[in-house]
Amino acid sequence: MSSLTGSTVYLRWFAAAVLSLLVGMLTVNALTVHPRRMASYIIGLLTALFALIVVVAVGFQGQALLAVVAVVLVLVTFSYIGTTRAFLAREDPRPVPELVRAEGDPGLGHTAVVYFTHGEPETYDPIGWINQFNEFEDQGIAFVPLVARPFFVNQLRKKYLEVGRSDHRRMHIQMVNRIREAFRAEGDDTTRFYYSFLDDNPRPDAAVIQALNEGASRIVVSEVFLTISNHTAEGKELIEALAVEERFGLPLVYTGPMYDSETLQSMFVQRAGANIGDTPKEKVAILLVGHGQPDEWDVEWATETEQEIGFRMAVLERLAQDGYRSENLSLAWMEFKEPKPAEKVEEFAANGVEKVLYFSAAISADAIHSQWDVPSLVDEARVSEGYPLINLGAWNDDPTVIQAIKEKIDAQLGELGTLSSLSRPLAGRDG
Repeated sequence: MSSLTGSTVYLRWFAAAVLSLLVGMLTVNALTVHPRRMASYIIGLLTALFALIVVVAVGFQGQALLAVVAVVLVLVTFSYIGTTRAFLAREDPRPVPELVRAEGDPGLGHTAVVYFTHGEPETYDPIGWINQFNEFEDQGIAFVPLVARPFFVNQLRKKYLEVGRSDHRRMHIQMVNRIREAFRAEGDDTTRFYYSFLDDNPRPDAAVIQALNEGASRIVVSEVFLTISNHTAEGKELIEALAVEERFGLPLVYTGPMYDSETLQSMFVQRAGANIGDTPKEKVAILLVGHGQPDEWDVEWATETEQEIGFRMAVLERLAQDGYRSENLSLAWMEFKEPKPAEKVEEFAANGVEKVLYFSAAISADAIHSQWDVPSLVDEARVSEGYPLINLGAWNDDPTVIQAIKEKIDAQLGELGTLSSLSRPLAGRDG
Protein backbone atom coordinates (compact mmCIF):
# COMPACT_ATOMS: atom_id res chain seq x y z
CA MET A 1 0.00 0.00 0.00
CA SER A 2 2.84 2.37 0.90
CA SER A 3 4.53 1.49 -2.39
CA LEU A 4 1.39 2.45 -4.29
CA THR A 5 1.15 5.69 -2.35
CA GLY A 6 4.78 6.46 -3.09
CA SER A 7 4.27 5.85 -6.80
CA THR A 8 1.24 8.14 -6.77
CA VAL A 9 3.20 10.94 -5.11
CA TYR A 10 6.03 10.46 -7.60
CA LEU A 11 3.61 10.66 -10.51
CA ARG A 12 2.07 13.86 -9.13
CA TRP A 13 5.49 15.48 -8.81
CA PHE A 14 6.44 14.27 -12.26
CA ALA A 15 3.20 15.63 -13.76
CA ALA A 16 3.69 18.98 -12.02
CA ALA A 17 7.26 19.21 -13.30
CA VAL A 18 6.38 18.31 -16.90
CA LEU A 19 3.41 20.68 -16.97
CA SER A 20 5.54 23.49 -15.48
CA LEU A 21 8.15 23.11 -18.21
CA LEU A 22 5.38 22.98 -20.80
CA VAL A 23 3.76 26.17 -19.47
CA GLY A 24 7.05 28.07 -19.69
CA MET A 25 7.71 26.87 -23.22
CA LEU A 26 4.16 27.50 -24.46
CA THR A 27 4.10 30.98 -22.93
CA VAL A 28 7.02 32.11 -25.11
CA ASN A 29 5.55 30.48 -28.21
CA ALA A 30 2.07 31.89 -27.60
CA LEU A 31 3.60 35.37 -27.37
CA THR A 32 5.81 35.14 -30.44
CA VAL A 33 4.53 32.73 -33.11
CA HIS A 34 2.96 33.87 -36.36
CA PRO A 35 -0.72 34.84 -36.04
CA ARG A 36 -1.73 31.81 -38.12
CA ARG A 37 -0.37 29.52 -35.37
CA MET A 38 -1.21 31.75 -32.43
CA ALA A 39 -4.59 30.19 -31.54
CA SER A 40 -3.26 26.64 -31.23
CA TYR A 41 -0.45 27.74 -28.91
CA ILE A 42 -2.79 29.82 -26.76
CA ILE A 43 -5.18 26.87 -26.43
CA GLY A 44 -2.25 24.60 -25.59
CA LEU A 45 -0.99 27.06 -22.97
CA LEU A 46 -4.39 27.41 -21.31
CA THR A 47 -4.85 23.65 -21.30
CA ALA A 48 -1.42 23.03 -19.74
CA LEU A 49 -1.96 25.80 -17.21
CA PHE A 50 -5.36 24.41 -16.20
CA ALA A 51 -3.94 20.90 -15.87
CA LEU A 52 -1.05 22.22 -13.76
CA ILE A 53 -3.43 24.03 -11.41
CA VAL A 54 -5.55 20.88 -11.03
CA VAL A 55 -2.52 18.67 -10.32
CA VAL A 56 -1.13 21.10 -7.73
CA ALA A 57 -4.44 21.88 -6.04
CA VAL A 58 -5.74 18.32 -5.89
CA GLY A 59 -2.52 16.37 -5.44
CA PHE A 60 -0.72 18.36 -2.73
CA GLN A 61 -1.55 19.69 0.72
CA GLY A 62 0.18 21.43 3.61
CA GLN A 63 3.96 21.69 3.40
CA ALA A 64 3.99 19.63 0.20
CA LEU A 65 1.76 22.25 -1.45
CA LEU A 66 4.17 25.04 -0.57
CA ALA A 67 7.08 22.98 -1.84
CA VAL A 68 5.43 22.13 -5.16
CA VAL A 69 4.42 25.77 -5.75
CA ALA A 70 8.05 26.82 -5.28
CA VAL A 71 9.25 24.09 -7.64
CA VAL A 72 6.60 25.01 -10.21
CA LEU A 73 7.68 28.66 -10.19
CA VAL A 74 11.32 27.70 -10.62
CA LEU A 75 10.61 25.26 -13.46
CA VAL A 76 8.24 27.62 -15.29
CA THR A 77 10.88 30.36 -15.08
CA PHE A 78 13.64 28.00 -16.18
CA SER A 79 11.60 26.80 -19.16
CA TYR A 80 10.51 30.32 -20.07
CA ILE A 81 14.07 31.65 -20.08
CA GLY A 82 15.41 28.61 -21.93
CA THR A 83 12.74 28.88 -24.62
CA THR A 84 13.34 32.62 -24.89
CA ARG A 85 17.06 32.00 -25.46
CA ALA A 86 16.23 29.42 -28.12
CA PHE A 87 13.85 31.87 -29.79
CA LEU A 88 16.51 34.59 -29.82
CA ALA A 89 19.10 32.14 -31.18
CA ARG A 90 17.16 31.61 -34.40
CA GLU A 91 19.35 31.87 -37.48
CA ASP A 92 18.51 34.47 -40.10
CA PRO A 93 16.73 32.36 -42.74
CA ARG A 94 17.16 34.81 -45.59
CA PRO A 95 19.00 33.23 -48.51
CA VAL A 96 22.29 34.59 -49.82
CA PRO A 97 23.13 33.49 -53.38
CA GLU A 98 26.44 31.95 -54.30
CA LEU A 99 29.00 34.37 -55.69
CA VAL A 100 30.01 32.68 -58.94
CA ARG A 101 31.92 35.50 -60.60
CA ALA A 102 35.62 34.82 -60.99
CA GLU A 103 37.93 37.06 -59.01
CA GLY A 104 39.54 39.73 -61.14
CA ASP A 105 36.69 39.69 -63.69
CA PRO A 106 36.13 43.39 -64.60
CA GLY A 107 32.50 42.80 -65.50
CA LEU A 108 30.40 43.90 -68.46
CA GLY A 109 30.92 47.64 -68.03
CA HIS A 110 27.63 48.75 -66.49
CA THR A 111 26.77 50.35 -63.14
CA ALA A 112 24.70 48.67 -60.45
CA VAL A 113 22.73 50.75 -57.96
CA VAL A 114 21.95 48.75 -54.82
CA TYR A 115 19.07 50.50 -53.09
CA PHE A 116 19.52 49.74 -49.39
CA THR A 117 16.99 50.59 -46.69
CA HIS A 118 15.67 49.33 -43.38
CA GLY A 119 12.99 46.97 -44.57
CA GLU A 120 10.04 45.46 -42.78
CA PRO A 121 8.25 42.21 -43.62
CA GLU A 122 4.76 42.64 -45.04
CA THR A 123 3.39 40.29 -42.37
CA TYR A 124 4.66 39.59 -38.88
CA ASP A 125 8.17 38.13 -38.71
CA PRO A 126 10.35 38.82 -35.64
CA ILE A 127 13.72 38.01 -37.25
CA GLY A 128 14.61 41.68 -37.62
CA TRP A 129 14.25 42.29 -33.91
CA ILE A 130 16.00 39.03 -33.08
CA ASN A 131 18.99 40.24 -35.11
CA GLN A 132 18.76 43.63 -33.38
CA PHE A 133 18.73 42.10 -29.89
CA ASN A 134 21.76 39.98 -30.73
CA GLU A 135 23.63 42.90 -32.25
CA PHE A 136 23.09 45.04 -29.17
CA GLU A 137 24.30 42.23 -26.94
CA ASP A 138 27.45 41.93 -29.02
CA GLN A 139 28.01 45.68 -28.63
CA GLY A 140 27.19 45.67 -24.93
CA ILE A 141 24.24 48.04 -25.41
CA ALA A 142 21.43 47.56 -22.90
CA PHE A 143 17.99 47.17 -24.44
CA VAL A 144 14.93 45.27 -23.12
CA PRO A 145 15.81 42.64 -20.49
CA LEU A 146 15.88 39.05 -21.71
CA VAL A 147 12.73 38.02 -19.83
CA ALA A 148 10.76 40.90 -21.37
CA ARG A 149 11.72 40.25 -24.99
CA PRO A 150 8.87 37.82 -25.81
CA PHE A 151 6.42 40.47 -24.58
CA PHE A 152 8.21 43.12 -26.66
CA VAL A 153 7.88 40.92 -29.75
CA ASN A 154 4.24 40.27 -28.84
CA GLN A 155 3.57 43.99 -29.07
CA LEU A 156 5.01 43.97 -32.58
CA ARG A 157 2.62 41.15 -33.49
CA LYS A 158 -0.32 43.06 -32.05
CA LYS A 159 0.51 46.04 -34.26
CA TYR A 160 0.55 43.84 -37.35
CA LEU A 161 -2.81 42.40 -36.33
CA GLU A 162 -4.19 45.91 -35.86
CA VAL A 163 -2.87 47.34 -39.13
CA GLY A 164 -3.30 44.20 -41.24
CA ARG A 165 0.02 44.47 -43.06
CA SER A 166 3.02 46.71 -43.49
CA ASP A 167 3.24 48.61 -46.79
CA HIS A 168 6.96 49.19 -46.30
CA ARG A 169 8.28 46.64 -48.79
CA ARG A 170 5.72 47.45 -51.49
CA MET A 171 6.42 51.17 -51.21
CA HIS A 172 10.20 50.79 -51.38
CA ILE A 173 9.98 48.60 -54.47
CA GLN A 174 7.79 51.28 -55.99
CA MET A 175 10.42 53.88 -55.09
CA VAL A 176 13.14 51.84 -56.80
CA ASN A 177 10.96 51.69 -59.91
CA ARG A 178 10.52 55.48 -59.83
CA ILE A 179 14.28 56.01 -59.60
CA ARG A 180 14.83 53.63 -62.52
CA GLU A 181 12.25 55.57 -64.54
CA ALA A 182 14.05 58.83 -63.76
CA PHE A 183 17.33 57.37 -65.07
CA ARG A 184 15.64 56.03 -68.18
CA ALA A 185 14.00 59.41 -68.83
CA GLU A 186 17.50 60.91 -68.96
CA GLY A 187 18.58 58.35 -71.55
CA ASP A 188 20.42 55.99 -69.20
CA ASP A 189 19.43 52.52 -70.37
CA THR A 190 22.32 50.61 -68.83
CA THR A 191 22.37 51.25 -65.09
CA ARG A 192 20.74 48.36 -63.25
CA PHE A 193 18.85 48.65 -60.00
CA TYR A 194 18.59 46.20 -57.11
CA TYR A 195 16.55 46.70 -53.95
CA SER A 196 17.72 45.35 -50.60
CA PHE A 197 16.68 45.48 -46.96
CA LEU A 198 18.29 45.17 -43.57
CA ASP A 199 15.23 43.37 -42.15
CA ASP A 200 13.63 41.78 -45.21
CA ASN A 201 14.57 39.95 -48.40
CA PRO A 202 16.97 40.34 -50.09
CA ARG A 203 19.74 41.34 -47.74
CA PRO A 204 22.18 44.02 -48.97
CA ASP A 205 24.99 41.51 -49.41
CA ALA A 206 22.65 39.27 -51.41
CA ALA A 207 21.81 42.17 -53.72
CA VAL A 208 25.51 43.01 -54.21
CA ILE A 209 26.24 39.37 -55.03
CA GLN A 210 23.46 39.37 -57.62
CA ALA A 211 24.88 42.55 -59.15
CA LEU A 212 28.36 41.00 -59.29
CA ASN A 213 27.07 37.78 -60.82
CA GLU A 214 25.32 39.83 -63.49
CA GLY A 215 28.53 41.63 -64.46
CA ALA A 216 28.43 45.01 -62.72
CA SER A 217 31.65 46.98 -63.13
CA ARG A 218 30.94 49.52 -60.42
CA ILE A 219 28.46 49.54 -57.58
CA VAL A 220 26.73 52.45 -55.86
CA VAL A 221 24.96 51.61 -52.60
CA SER A 222 22.06 54.04 -52.16
CA GLU A 223 21.53 54.34 -48.40
CA VAL A 224 17.87 55.28 -47.99
CA PHE A 225 18.02 56.08 -44.29
CA LEU A 226 17.81 59.43 -42.54
CA THR A 227 20.89 59.12 -40.34
CA ILE A 228 24.18 57.32 -39.86
CA SER A 229 23.34 54.64 -37.33
CA ASN A 230 23.75 51.01 -36.34
CA HIS A 231 21.43 50.20 -39.28
CA THR A 232 23.71 51.72 -41.90
CA ALA A 233 26.73 50.21 -40.14
CA GLU A 234 25.20 46.74 -40.15
CA GLY A 235 24.47 46.94 -43.87
CA LYS A 236 28.00 48.09 -44.61
CA GLU A 237 29.39 45.26 -42.52
CA LEU A 238 27.46 42.69 -44.57
CA ILE A 239 28.61 44.26 -47.85
CA GLU A 240 32.21 44.85 -46.84
CA ALA A 241 32.53 41.18 -45.87
CA LEU A 242 32.37 40.44 -49.62
CA ALA A 243 35.64 42.37 -50.19
CA VAL A 244 34.42 43.53 -53.60
CA GLU A 245 37.20 46.03 -54.28
CA GLU A 246 39.96 43.69 -53.17
CA ARG A 247 38.69 40.60 -55.01
CA PHE A 248 37.41 42.19 -58.21
CA GLY A 249 39.15 45.57 -58.41
CA LEU A 250 35.79 47.30 -58.74
CA PRO A 251 34.76 50.61 -57.17
CA LEU A 252 32.02 50.27 -54.56
CA VAL A 253 30.77 53.50 -52.97
CA TYR A 254 28.01 54.58 -50.60
CA THR A 255 25.76 57.60 -51.01
CA GLY A 256 25.43 58.26 -47.29
CA PRO A 257 22.02 58.72 -45.65
CA MET A 258 19.60 61.58 -46.35
CA TYR A 259 19.97 63.89 -43.32
CA ASP A 260 21.84 66.54 -45.34
CA SER A 261 19.52 66.54 -48.36
CA GLU A 262 17.99 69.98 -48.88
CA THR A 263 15.74 68.50 -51.56
CA LEU A 264 14.27 66.05 -49.07
CA GLN A 265 13.75 68.91 -46.62
CA SER A 266 11.74 70.78 -49.24
CA MET A 267 9.34 67.83 -49.63
CA PHE A 268 7.86 68.48 -46.19
CA VAL A 269 7.01 72.06 -47.13
CA GLN A 270 5.43 70.99 -50.40
CA ARG A 271 3.37 68.20 -48.83
CA ALA A 272 2.18 70.43 -46.00
CA GLY A 273 1.08 73.08 -48.48
CA ALA A 274 -0.87 70.50 -50.45
CA ASN A 275 -2.76 69.37 -47.34
CA ILE A 276 -3.73 72.50 -45.39
CA GLY A 277 -6.86 73.05 -47.46
CA ASP A 278 -8.57 76.38 -46.79
CA THR A 279 -7.05 76.80 -43.33
CA PRO A 280 -4.75 79.87 -43.10
CA LYS A 281 -1.12 78.99 -42.46
CA GLU A 282 -1.14 80.94 -39.21
CA LYS A 283 -3.83 78.56 -37.94
CA VAL A 284 -1.99 75.38 -39.00
CA ALA A 285 0.48 73.51 -36.79
CA ILE A 286 3.04 71.05 -38.12
CA LEU A 287 4.65 68.34 -36.00
CA LEU A 288 7.70 66.39 -37.13
CA VAL A 289 7.82 63.13 -35.18
CA GLY A 290 11.27 61.57 -35.03
CA HIS A 291 12.10 57.98 -34.23
CA GLY A 292 14.37 58.40 -31.21
CA GLN A 293 16.89 56.10 -29.56
CA PRO A 294 17.79 55.41 -25.90
CA ASP A 295 20.32 57.74 -24.32
CA GLU A 296 22.63 54.74 -23.86
CA TRP A 297 22.75 54.31 -27.64
CA ASP A 298 23.76 57.93 -28.11
CA VAL A 299 27.12 57.00 -26.61
CA GLU A 300 27.65 54.42 -29.37
CA TRP A 301 25.85 56.29 -32.19
CA ALA A 302 25.96 59.95 -31.26
CA THR A 303 25.40 61.10 -34.85
CA GLU A 304 21.98 59.47 -35.09
CA THR A 305 20.17 61.79 -32.67
CA GLU A 306 22.24 64.79 -33.74
CA GLN A 307 21.44 64.27 -37.42
CA GLU A 308 17.77 63.50 -36.78
CA ILE A 309 17.32 66.69 -34.81
CA GLY A 310 19.37 68.77 -37.26
CA PHE A 311 17.39 67.56 -40.25
CA ARG A 312 14.02 68.28 -38.65
CA MET A 313 15.13 71.71 -37.41
CA ALA A 314 16.13 72.59 -40.98
CA VAL A 315 12.65 71.53 -42.14
CA LEU A 316 11.04 73.74 -39.47
CA GLU A 317 13.11 76.68 -40.67
CA ARG A 318 11.85 76.13 -44.20
CA LEU A 319 8.27 75.92 -42.97
CA ALA A 320 8.66 79.19 -41.04
CA GLN A 321 10.06 80.85 -44.16
CA ASP A 322 7.02 79.58 -46.03
CA GLY A 323 4.65 81.47 -43.74
CA TYR A 324 3.83 79.10 -40.86
CA ARG A 325 4.12 80.56 -37.36
CA SER A 326 7.20 79.38 -35.51
CA GLU A 327 5.25 78.72 -32.31
CA ASN A 328 3.08 76.28 -34.27
CA LEU A 329 6.04 74.26 -35.54
CA SER A 330 7.61 71.63 -33.34
CA LEU A 331 9.43 68.34 -32.94
CA ALA A 332 8.36 65.25 -31.00
CA TRP A 333 9.65 61.72 -30.56
CA MET A 334 8.02 58.38 -31.13
CA GLU A 335 9.95 56.64 -28.37
CA PHE A 336 12.79 56.92 -25.86
CA LYS A 337 12.92 60.73 -25.86
CA GLU A 338 10.68 63.65 -24.96
CA PRO A 339 8.38 65.35 -25.80
CA LYS A 340 5.82 62.85 -27.06
CA PRO A 341 3.40 63.83 -29.87
CA ALA A 342 0.25 64.15 -27.72
CA GLU A 343 1.86 66.78 -25.51
CA LYS A 344 2.70 69.00 -28.47
CA VAL A 345 -0.74 68.53 -30.08
CA GLU A 346 -2.40 69.69 -26.86
CA GLU A 347 -0.14 72.76 -26.82
CA PHE A 348 -1.10 73.57 -30.41
CA ALA A 349 -4.81 73.27 -29.63
CA ALA A 350 -4.42 75.56 -26.59
CA ASN A 351 -2.73 78.14 -28.86
CA GLY A 352 -5.80 78.34 -31.10
CA VAL A 353 -4.50 76.12 -33.90
CA GLU A 354 -7.33 74.85 -36.10
CA LYS A 355 -5.53 71.98 -37.81
CA VAL A 356 -2.48 69.83 -37.03
CA LEU A 357 -0.42 68.12 -39.71
CA TYR A 358 2.10 65.54 -38.58
CA PHE A 359 4.85 63.56 -40.31
CA SER A 360 6.73 60.41 -39.41
CA ALA A 361 9.74 62.46 -40.36
CA ALA A 362 12.45 59.79 -40.04
CA ILE A 363 10.58 56.95 -41.75
CA SER A 364 11.48 56.43 -45.41
CA ALA A 365 8.36 54.51 -46.43
CA ASP A 366 5.06 53.45 -44.89
CA ALA A 367 5.73 51.05 -42.02
CA ILE A 368 4.28 49.93 -38.71
CA HIS A 369 5.82 53.08 -37.20
CA SER A 370 3.98 55.43 -39.56
CA GLN A 371 0.87 53.27 -39.96
CA TRP A 372 0.31 52.51 -36.27
CA ASP A 373 2.86 53.81 -33.73
CA VAL A 374 2.91 57.51 -34.57
CA PRO A 375 -0.86 57.88 -35.27
CA SER A 376 -1.71 56.10 -32.02
CA LEU A 377 0.59 58.43 -30.07
CA VAL A 378 -0.95 61.50 -31.70
CA ASP A 379 -4.45 60.23 -30.99
CA GLU A 380 -3.63 60.17 -27.27
CA ALA A 381 -3.90 63.97 -27.28
CA ARG A 382 -6.78 65.32 -25.22
CA VAL A 383 -8.46 67.51 -27.80
CA SER A 384 -12.07 67.99 -28.81
CA GLU A 385 -13.77 65.28 -30.84
CA GLY A 386 -13.28 65.80 -34.55
CA TYR A 387 -10.25 68.06 -34.08
CA PRO A 388 -8.33 67.77 -37.40
CA LEU A 389 -5.21 65.65 -36.91
CA ILE A 390 -3.88 64.88 -40.38
CA ASN A 391 -1.30 62.15 -40.83
CA LEU A 392 1.08 63.00 -43.70
CA GLY A 393 2.97 59.75 -43.17
CA ALA A 394 6.44 58.70 -44.19
CA TRP A 395 8.45 59.98 -47.16
CA ASN A 396 7.17 57.40 -49.69
CA ASP A 397 7.46 57.82 -53.46
CA ASP A 398 6.81 61.54 -53.53
CA PRO A 399 8.53 62.92 -56.68
CA THR A 400 10.68 65.19 -54.52
CA VAL A 401 11.82 62.21 -52.42
CA ILE A 402 12.76 60.34 -55.59
CA GLN A 403 14.68 63.39 -56.79
CA ALA A 404 16.52 63.61 -53.45
CA ILE A 405 17.58 59.97 -53.55
CA LYS A 406 18.63 60.28 -57.19
CA GLU A 407 20.74 63.34 -56.42
CA LYS A 408 22.68 61.28 -53.88
CA ILE A 409 23.26 58.55 -56.46
CA ASP A 410 24.23 61.06 -59.15
CA ALA A 411 26.76 62.65 -56.82
CA GLN A 412 28.54 59.33 -56.36
CA LEU A 413 28.40 58.56 -60.07
CA GLY A 414 29.99 61.92 -60.70
CA GLU A 415 32.75 61.09 -58.25
CA LEU A 416 33.39 57.76 -59.93
CA GLY A 417 33.46 59.25 -63.42
CA THR A 418 33.10 57.19 -66.54
CA LEU A 419 34.58 53.72 -66.83
CA SER A 420 36.31 54.37 -70.09
CA SER A 421 38.70 51.50 -69.54
CA LEU A 422 35.85 49.00 -69.43
CA SER A 423 34.89 48.17 -72.97
CA ARG A 424 33.16 44.84 -72.68
CA PRO A 425 29.62 44.84 -74.09
CA LEU A 426 26.53 45.36 -71.97
CA ALA A 427 24.03 42.55 -71.51
CA GLY A 428 20.98 41.55 -69.56
CA ARG A 429 18.21 43.41 -67.77
CA ASP A 430 17.68 45.19 -64.47
CA GLY A 431 17.74 43.18 -61.28
